[in-house]
Amino acid sequence: MSSDKPATCSSPKACPCGTGRAYADCCGRWHGGPQHLGAPDAQALMRSRYSAYVLGLHDYLLATWHPSTRPAALEPDPPGLRWLGLEVKRHWRDDDTHERVEFVARHKQGGRAQRLHELSRFVREQGRWYYVDGDVG
Repeated sequence: MSSDKPATCSSPKACPCGTGRAYADCCGRWHGGPQHLGAPDAQALMRSRYSAYVLGLHDYLLATWHPSTRPAALEPDPPGLRWLGLEVKRHWRDDDTHERVEFVARHKQGGRAQRLHELSRFVREQGRWYYVDGDVG
């Protein structure tokens, strides 16, 4: 979906992150504004970030990106980009403030299906989890 889609778009019934739960009971609860940015662990944050990409919620993506690696802005999605699904391969805690998540996100553009396989790093500061960076493989 286009990233210029406003955050006030109608919410999907099923969560885009693939848990099978309703959006409002899954990632939607984290997308609700600054007071809701408290995903309980890195996997929940990663899932909510995937859903934010699907829904074009760039403010949420930037707010959950660690300031040390966060870009100044995000580019709009290329025309015709369609997110197809997310598979979490592994999630583990390194210590109380560092976790990693390995995932595969599938998308299609211009009739061509592609996969993004990433091992992402997250850090918890002042009770909030942030995406730091990842290794794409």
